[in-house]
Amino acid sequence: MEDTGHHKQLGAAHLRYARPTDRMEDVVDFYCQALGFQVLGRFQNHDGFDGVMLGCADAGYHLEFTTQRGHVPDITPSPDQLLVFYLPDNADWQVAVEKIESTGASAVESVNPYWDTCGRTYEDPDGYRIVIQNASWAPDL
Repeated sequence: MEDTGHHKQLGAAHLRYARPTDRMEDVVDFYCQALGFQVLGRFQNHDGFDGVMLGCADAGYHLEFTTQRGHVPDITPSPDQLLVFYLPDNADWQVAVEKIESTGASAVESVNPYWDTCGRTYEDPDGYRIVIQNASWAPDL
């Protein structure tokens, strides 16, 4: 396959993960309190949508949560639909886990047992799962 260089542009891209919620304030509170994210931006009634962008100002990604006025979203997360945060330093990982659990969240058993070997899985208020993994990420080449 010919290398067109597209991976270079995408490698420098900022990633936004966007999804709907009907529990906006609960979701914002969870990600800010449990993960230490900040509100990076908000919008109101943009073509019938309200939204909040959350993350860390210097990260190469952020999360966007939206609600559509007058519409109830179909929120049906799969238990194997995950956001995974890799923290290779054990002390950093332990602090992150303690911060999440200080909000009252409890770890849940992962569908894929791999995530339980070096990490913990939690559910956000909509039932979507995040994993705090005590490992470095590297492609399996």
